[in-house]
This record gives sequence, C-alpha cells and structure tokens, in this order.
Amino acid sequence: MVKKTTPEKPEWIRIKVPSGDSWKRVQGIIEKHRLHTVCDEAQCPNRGECWGSGTAAFMILGDLCTRACRFCAVASAREGRPLWKEEGLEIARAVEELKLRYVVLTSVDRDDLPLRGADHFAACVGTVKTKNSGIRVEVLIPDYTESELACFGEQKPDVLAHNVETVRSLQWVRDRRASFDKSLATLRAAKNSGLSKTEGTLVTKSSLMLGLGEKRDEVLSVMDELRSSGVDILVLGQYLRPSPAQIPVAEYISPEEFQRYAEEARTRGFTSVVSSPFARTSYHALAAAEGTV
Repeated sequence: MVKKTTPEKPEWIRIKVPSGDSWKRVQGIIEKHRLHTVCDEAQCPNRGECWGSGTAAFMILGDLCTRACRFCAVASAREGRPLWKEEGLEIARAVEELKLRYVVLTSVDRDDLPLRGADHFAACVGTVKTKNSGIRVEVLIPDYTESELACFGEQKPDVLAHNVETVRSLQWVRDRRASFDKSLATLRAAKNSGLSKTEGTLVTKSSLMLGLGEKRDEVLSVMDELRSSGVDILVLGQYLRPSPAQIPVAEYISPEEFQRYAEEARTRGFTSVVSSPFARTSYHALAAAEGTV
C-alpha cells in the first residue's frame, strides 16, 4: 500500500498574520464584550484582511460544538456551554461600536438543546436588528429543519447561508449526523419559509471546500443541485488544514481553476459567486449580498 503524501503548499497560499491598528481595535471590542468569532475559532485565513477593515463574523451558542467534523478546528464536546442570555445584546453593542452596516452571525451545532438553539439564534438576530437601525444581518445556520427555521419568525435575516461543505462522495469528512441531503433540505426549507423581509423569496447561500479529493464533474454536479434547490450565492474556497488533528489537504487548487469554476457557476445562474483559494462563507459577504461579485 502506497502512503499518500500531503502536497507542498504552492506560492499562492500565503496567510498574512493579522496586524495593524484596525485589527487591534476589532480584537479589543470583541474581547471587551466577551464574544466569539468564527474568524478565530475556525482559524480563518482572512482574519488579517477582514479584521483590518473592521468586519467580523460572530459565532453564537458558545464555543463548543456538539459535532466533530474532520476538517474543522472548532472544539467539540458532547454538550455545549450554558446559553448566555445577554449574548445578543453584547453582539448588538459590539456591532454599534464597530459601526457595521452588515454583520454575519453563525453558530456551533447544539444537538444537546431543544430546537438545537434555533430560538436563541433567532433572538440574537432580533436584538441586533432592534438595537442597530438599518443593519443587514446574514445568518450561517446549522442544518435546521422546517420547524426550527420557524423560530426566526419575525426576525427575518437578509441572507441565510448553510454549507454543504463538499461533494457527495466526500461527505464522510462531516460529522455522521450531517449529510448532503439534509443540507439540501435545509436550503430548500429556508427558500420556502417566507422569511424574506422584502417581496420575493429569501436569498440563500452555500459554500464548498475544494482540495479534499473531489473531481471536477462532482463539483459541477453540486452546483446543479444547489441551483435546483434555489441557492442564489455560491462560495468556493480551498480547504486548508488547521492543524495535524484534521484531515490533510489532498490537492491545492490554482487561482486559475477557481476562476474557471466561478465562470461555470455564473452560467448556471447564481446571482453572486465568490471563488478563490482564501474564500470562506462570510468573505466579501456584503458584496455577495449586493450581487457585485
């Protein structure tokens, strides 16, 4: 049996260490309000760029996930931490201090909670919107069911994202409780939920990691399935191994190939496509929501 070797990092994979006064200001505000960001917890490669421009994606429902996906750096446990009732208010205050016009709220999975924390998630959205007039809120949610999505009720997000993560043949990298079909069901339910705050249907979004060993035709097939499920925005990014505890990278996809995938996605009718090695779900989120990428 031939042992697979991890490919060498190419020149275009160069992560900048966060620095500068803007980044320090964002970090200080987050720490003051005792908040978590997916930027930190998931070791996002865009922390330097996003925090340097004064933006962040807040992670709610604690910092312990009840699922253990093989690609993810977020700490996992059988049960998460007790819910923090003031979480939404502290996020709202941080958003005001940061002078954000667009905010992303995401969460860990909380299979240990009734409604898997959807009611708390919705309450945080409502508080942020109430305390910050004119703010636009994107939510990146777990694989909520129709009844769990109903918790959002009057707290209507501007964009709802849920990630299929990878192609069908590689779904084993996710926790066994997740699946491609469950994720599609969440995206379809969101599209048909009536949560849109304006005329028309809710804008939905999903992301795909590349470099796990997927084939090109599998990626194109995922695009087709997402479009048939009504997904509007597609994000494609390179999987980067956070630490030796996660699965290794199978392949580094070139920036040129990411551009070719973007062209394929646009021909399929996605309203916005973010496709580059460092792209993540919340990367360039405002531009994607406005249809300028």
